[in-house]
Amino acid sequence: MAMSESPRLGSSARWSALWGCGMVMLFVGERMIGAGGGAPRGVATVGGLLAVLVAMAARARRASQATAERRQAEGLLLRLYALGLLAVALYFAQSDLPTLRGGLPLEHSSPKLATALAALWPALWITAAWPVALVEMSYAQMAKAPRIELGRLRDAMYSGLGLAFALVFVFTVVYVSSERDKKLDLAYFRTARPGEVVRKMVRTLDQPLEIATFFPNSNEVREEVDNYLADLAKESGQLTVAHYDFDIDPLKAKEYGVSANGTLVFSRGKRHEQLGLPVQFEAARNALKTLDKEVQQRLMLIARQTKSAVFTTGHGERTWEPAGLLTDKRTGLTKLRELLLDQSYDVRTYGAADGLAQEIPKDTTVLVIMGPQRPFLADESKVINKWLAAGGRALIALDPENHVTLKEILDPLQLEFHDVTLASEQASVPRTHTLADRTNIATATYSSHPAVTTLLRLGGRAPTFFLGAGWIDAKRNRPIDMQVDAPIKAHYSTFVDKNGNFEFDGNEQRRAWELTGAVSKGLMRVFVVADSDCFADEAIQAPGDELLTLDVMHWLMGDEAYQGLVSSEADLPIAHTRKQDVVWFYSTIFLAPALVVAAGWTTTKRRRRRKDPAAAAPAGGAK
Repeated sequence: MAMSESPRLGSSARWSALWGCGMVMLFVGERMIGAGGGAPRGVATVGGLLAVLVAMAARARRASQATAERRQAEGLLLRLYALGLLAVALYFAQSDLPTLRGGLPLEHSSPKLATALAALWPALWITAAWPVALVEMSYAQMAKAPRIELGRLRDAMYSGLGLAFALVFVFTVVYVSSERDKKLDLAYFRTARPGEVVRKMVRTLDQPLEIATFFPNSNEVREEVDNYLADLAKESGQLTVAHYDFDIDPLKAKEYGVSANGTLVFSRGKRHEQLGLPVQFEAARNALKTLDKEVQQRLMLIARQTKSAVFTTGHGERTWEPAGLLTDKRTGLTKLRELLLDQSYDVRTYGAADGLAQEIPKDTTVLVIMGPQRPFLADESKVINKWLAAGGRALIALDPENHVTLKEILDPLQLEFHDVTLASEQASVPRTHTLADRTNIATATYSSHPAVTTLLRLGGRAPTFFLGAGWIDAKRNRPIDMQVDAPIKAHYSTFVDKNGNFEFDGNEQRRAWELTGAVSKGLMRVFVVADSDCFADEAIQAPGDELLTLDVMHWLMGDEAYQGLVSSEADLPIAHTRKQDVVWFYSTIFLAPALVVAAGWTTTKRRRRRKDPAAAAPAGGAK
C-alpha cells in the first residue's frame, strides 16, 4: 500500500518561501542598498544568503527522508534552488565584492566576461524562480495524495521554464533594440499632389511666375518635387519651372539668395519667396506629404497683396493672448490665428485704446468681432457702421449666453440675433454624455452661397458643429439692393430651448433655424454667426469648422479663387476621449491577458479530459 508523505516532513512551500525571502534580502542588500551601504548591506546580503542555504539544506534533508517518488520531487526543487544559487554566485563574481578586500572588480581585468556574467545571472535566476513557484503550486495540490504525479510536476517545471525563457527573450530583444537604434518605416508614403486651391491660384495668375528648384542631379527628393511642379505647370502658361544645382550653378544661386541645395524659389518680378526641403529622402518624407500646403502659402505671399484681419478687443472678446486666456475661461482662438497666418493674412488686435471709437484702420481688410461679452459703446458702433457702409467687411460671431446682440450694428444689416440657445435630440454632438449635449448642434444643411462652397460640395462628409448657438433672423422689409442669405441652417429637429431644460416642450418650436447670416451690398460683405465656439480651438479642429473658417475668410477677403481643399498626405493622429482612453487601458492591461488565460485554461481542460477517458465516463458505467 502506497504511503502518504510522512507528517514530520511538514509543508514543502515553507522552504520555497524561505528560499524566496532569502533571494529578496539579497536583492535588497546588493541592488537597493548597494555599494557603500556598510552594515545594512552586509546584514541583508549575509542574512539572505543564509536563508537560501538553510532552505537548500532543509530540502536536501526532506529528500533523504522521503519515499522514492517524493524524493524525486524534492530533488527537482533542490536542483532549481541550486540553479538560483548559481545565479547568485555569478552575480557576486562580477559585482564589487572583490573591492571590499582591496581588490579590483572583474570588469577591470576581464570586461567582456563581466558583461557576459551581468547578462547571464538574471537570466539564470529567473529560470530558477519561475519553475520553483509553479512546481510548488502543483506540489501543494498533491500534499495528501497517496502518490506523487511526477509528470504534473515536470509539466509545471517546463511551463515555468517556458515563461522564464519568454521573459528573457523579451528583455534581450528590448536591449538589442535600444543598443542598435535602427528605424524601419513601413508607413504609407505619397508626395502630396497639387490641390484644388493651388490649381485655382495658378489658373488665375495674371503675371509670369517662376519656380526655381535647387537640387543635386539624380536626387529622389528632386524627382518627387519635379513631378509635383510638372503637374502644376499644366494649369497655366504663366508658370514656369527651372532646375538648378547649387554646386553647378553658383551664379544663379547667388542671384536668388540660395545658400544650399534643397531650396525652391518662387519669383514674381522682384519678389522672392523660398521653401526649404531636406535633400535626403528619409528626412524629407514628412515635408513632401504637406508640400501642397507649403506651396500654397508661398504663392499667397508672392501672388497677392497683403491682407489683414483685425480683431476687436475691450468687450470681453475671445482672444489668443495669454493674459486674456487667463481671465476668460472660454476656449481661445490660438488655432484660428494660426490658420489665418498659414493663409498669409496679417492678424492683429484693435480696441478702444487704439482708436476704435474714432476710426477703423485704413489697411483693415476684415474686421472680426468674436464673442463679445459686453456691448460696444455708441461711438464704436457708429464708427463700425460708417466703415461697413463705405464697403467694409466684417465677421461677427455672437453667443446666446452672453446676451450681447449688437443691435446697433446688425439693424442696418437687416439682421437680428436671438440670444436663446438651440437644442436637438437628433443632431447633436456628445461631449459630457448628459442632456446638456443637446445644445451642441451638428448640421450639414448648406445653401449655395459662395461663403460655404466647399462645405456644400462635401455635404454630410463635413458637418459643422455649433457648441451652444442662438439663431439669426433676417428682416423681410429690407432694401432691394441688399442681399441677405442664410448659408447654414440647423437640422429640422432643432428647437429653441426657452426654459433651458434641454427637453422639447409644447410651447417650443422645431424648424431649421438660421445659424448664420451673410449680407452683401456693393463692396460691403458681412458674415454673422450665432455662435463663436465654432471658431474656438476646440471646435475648429473638426474638418467642417475649419473649412467654414477658411471659406468665410476667403469670401470676406475677396479670395474666392482660393476656396477649396488643400492636398495632404500627412498622417492624422488618432484621438480618443478620456473615457475611451480608460477603456483602451483596462482592455489591454486586464481584458486581453484574461482572455488569453481563459483560452489556455479551456484548452488544457479539454486535453486532460481526452487523456483520462475514465474521468469523462458517466457515473454507473460498465463494471
